[in-house]
Amino acid sequence: MPINHDASFIERMPRNVAVQFLDRVERSGDREAYRFPTAGDDGWDSVTWRQVGDRVNRMAAGLLSLGLGAEERVGIASATRYEWVLADLAVMCAGGATTTVYPTTNADDTAYIVADADCQVVFAEDDEQVAKLRAHRDEIPSVSKVVTFTGTTDGDWVIGLEDLAVLGDALLAETPDAVRKVADSIEPEALATLIYTSGTTGRPKGVRLQHRAWVYEGEAIRSQGILDETDLQFLWLPMAHSFGKVLLSTQLACGFATAIDGRVERIVDNLGVVKPTFMGAAPRIFEKAHGKIVTMQAAEGGAKEKIFKKAFEVGLEVERRKRDGRSVPVGLKVQHRLFDRLVFSKVRDRFGGRVRFFISGSAALNREVAEWFNAAGILVLEGYGLTETAAGAFVNHPEQNKFGTVGHVFPGGEVKIAEDGEVLVKGPNVMQGYHNLPDKTAEALDADGWLHTGDIGELDQDGFLKITDRKKDLFKTSGGKYIAPSAIESQFKALCPYASQFLVVGNNRNYVVALITLDPDQVEGWAAQNGMEGKPYAEVVRSEGMQELVAGYVEQLNARLNRWETVKRYEVLDHDLTIEAGELTPSLKVKRPVVEANNKSVIEGLYSS
Repeated sequence: MPINHDASFIERMPRNVAVQFLDRVERSGDREAYRFPTAGDDGWDSVTWRQVGDRVNRMAAGLLSLGLGAEERVGIASATRYEWVLADLAVMCAGGATTTVYPTTNADDTAYIVADADCQVVFAEDDEQVAKLRAHRDEIPSVSKVVTFTGTTDGDWVIGLEDLAVLGDALLAETPDAVRKVADSIEPEALATLIYTSGTTGRPKGVRLQHRAWVYEGEAIRSQGILDETDLQFLWLPMAHSFGKVLLSTQLACGFATAIDGRVERIVDNLGVVKPTFMGAAPRIFEKAHGKIVTMQAAEGGAKEKIFKKAFEVGLEVERRKRDGRSVPVGLKVQHRLFDRLVFSKVRDRFGGRVRFFISGSAALNREVAEWFNAAGILVLEGYGLTETAAGAFVNHPEQNKFGTVGHVFPGGEVKIAEDGEVLVKGPNVMQGYHNLPDKTAEALDADGWLHTGDIGELDQDGFLKITDRKKDLFKTSGGKYIAPSAIESQFKALCPYASQFLVVGNNRNYVVALITLDPDQVEGWAAQNGMEGKPYAEVVRSEGMQELVAGYVEQLNARLNRWETVKRYEVLDHDLTIEAGELTPSLKVKRPVVEANNKSVIEGLYSS
C-alpha cells in the first residue's frame, strides 16, 4: 500500500485547535470521546464528544468571565487525567495558552514556571499542587485564580471546576455564542502552548508552540491513514510532555476515543481491561515489559522455557524473511502457527489482545526489543521529534516500517543533515522560539527557519531517518576515539532483562566505564528465586549471584562492541534512578549530568588503579 506524503491537507487544516475541537464535537457528537476510571477504581466512566463539548464550553466561558485575554497563559499542574484534557481544551477555546507543569515539579520550579509564563489562572490537581502555589504566592502576583480538580477550595483564590463552570453559565446566559466567537477569532499563528522542558541542567525553558503546530500534527497523522475514529487509544503519558499533548491533537483530527489514566503502575492492568488498538509510550515501558516476560519464562524453566525460546527463534526468522522479501518454507509456517497459538497470543493478551501497534517516542528504542515484539505480532512504530517540533516530526508507518529508524519526515515537513551530522528540520510544527530567551532561540533556529535539533543522524536511500545519538552526549576518549553512548546503552538493556538504566562514561578518559541500575520488580523476582526474598534492594544487587549475572551480560555486550567501546569497569548502583530524585525526566530520560554528578566518587573509583 503506497504511503501518502501529499501535504495538500495543510491548505485545508482547521484554523486553530479550538475550531478543530468544536468541529469534532459537531461531527462526532454521540460517539465516545473519553473514558476514565470511576471514583472507586471499580470501573470506567464514558463521555461522548457532545458531553465533553458542553463541559468545555462552560469552563472556557468561565475563563473568559475571569478576564482571560488572547494568548494569556493558564497553567495546568496535574498528572494525566480526564480533567487535564478538559482544562486544556477550555484554555484553547477561550483563546488562552496552556502552560504545562509536571506534578513532580518542586515548589520553587513551579513558581518559576508560573511567574516566567505570567500565568493569569492555574489549574491545580489537588491540595499538594495548591500548596506549592500558596507557598510562593508573593512570587506569582499575576495569578488571579487557582482552579483545583480535587483539592480544597476557599471560595476566594482557590475555586473548583464546577465553580468555574458556574461563572461560565452566567456569561453564556447573556452571550450564548461567546466561546464560539472567540474560537473563530484565533489566528493560526497565535500562541497555543508554553511547554516547559524538564531539561537535564538548569532552569526549564518555555517552548512557544502555535495553534497551527498542534493542528498540523494531528492532520499529518490523519492524512497518512494511520489512525481513524474506529481506533481506541490508551493514554497514560505525562500531559505536560509534548508526546502526551500531541496525542490529544491527533485524537481531535482522527476522532477516535481515548481511555485515560496517568498512573504508570496501572498500565498493564488497564491494557487488559481497556483493550486498546494503540498506545504511545517511552522505550522504557517496552524494555520493562520485555524484561518481565523473558524473566518470567526463565523462572518457569524446563519445557515451557524451551518452547518460549524456540517460539521467538521461529518468529524472528519468519519476520526476517518477510522483510527481506524471501519466502517462508511450509515447515516454518506450520511451526509459526503453532507457536502463535501457544506463545505469541498469550503475549498479545497481556496488552489487551487488540493492539494494532504501539508508538514509541521521547528516546531511542533498541532495535532488538522492537523486533522481539514484532515476532510476537505486536508492531512498535518508532517516531521522533522534540518539544520544539510539537512532538512529532518523523514516524514509521504500519505499511512501511524500518526497524532501527524513526521513519519518514511528516508530510509538509523538511529535513536535512548538516555537515557535522546534526539533524535539521523545518515545517509548520516548529516552535516560535523559547519564551523570554531570544539568545537561546537564535541558537536553535537559524535565519532560514531550520531547527537545529541537537541530534546526530543519517538518512538512508529511502528517506528513513536513523538517529545515532545526542550531539552533546557524544564524547571522545583520550585515545581520540568517538563514542556514541546511547547506542551502547540501548544494546545492554536489550540483552539484560534485569536492567533499568545503563549509563556509559568516558569523556577524555583512556577507557569506557558504566553505571548500572537494575529494575526493582525484576530484582524482587530474582531474590525470591535465589533465597533472598524480602531482602533490601541494595543487598540483593550487591550479592555475589546478582553480580555474576550482571557480569555475564556485560561480557555479552562487550563481545558486540569495537575494542575502544568496550566497558572495562562498571558499578551496579544500590538504587534505581527515579523522577523524584531528579535523575530522570518525567518522560523517563536519564539526566546524564545529574547522575554523573551524584556518582562522581563512584566514577573516579572506576578509574583508580
